[in-house]
Amino acid sequence: MTMIKINDTIRAAAALAAALTLAACNTLGLGGEQLQAAPSTASDAAQTAPDYLIGPLDQLEIFVWRAPELSTNVTVRPDGRISTPLVEDMVAAGKTPSALANDLEGVLREYVRTPEVTVIVSNFSSTYDQQVRVLGEAQKPIALPYQAGMTVLDVMVSVGGLTEFAAGNRAVLIRGQGEDRQSYRLRLNDLLRKGNISANVPVLPGDVILIPESAL
Repeated sequence: MTMIKINDTIRAAAALAAALTLAACNTLGLGGEQLQAAPSTASDAAQTAPDYLIGPLDQLEIFVWRAPELSTNVTVRPDGRISTPLVEDMVAAGKTPSALANDLEGVLREYVRTPEVTVIVSNFSSTYDQQVRVLGEAQKPIALPYQAGMTVLDVMVSVGGLTEFAAGNRAVLIRGQGEDRQSYRLRLNDLLRKGNISANVPVLPGDVILIPESAL
């Protein structure tokens, strides 16, 4: 009987501790939900992730096939517009590279037969809603331009991994703003130090990853 009571007491204490931890997380807005694993193939990732949107000060390479005189490198002006040979003051900000290429083709059809335009973003200066930011115990906490198909592993490689003081399995990904904000637990220790690929998850533009310091 004594052993049964002790076991019951231990189970009750464990349940209480778990409940208190969950309540604390909810109070902090850190939620207990975990993101789904990253898509298994590059094509799956491309289908589930939004495309990059061009922003002010992004540097673009514009290539017009068989018309090198119309090909150029431009920087998106602070007003979100660009000017290229034969095209003046076209809005670029807020468009995907492919959408901008289509718009350029529409204007160039007046001068070139069946123009084919390719737009490449060669240097990113994106706004916060097009970045993934890493704060806390990363080797190089920085803001990264989002790229289609990007995962937590890609982000952590870019920031140089965790510091020796990082509590990687207590990291949190914050997504959205205001009332739409959601938080998810990350298992960065499992991913980076144990090689558990199931802990890899996709990221989206505007995500913030917070990596706390481990308790001493």
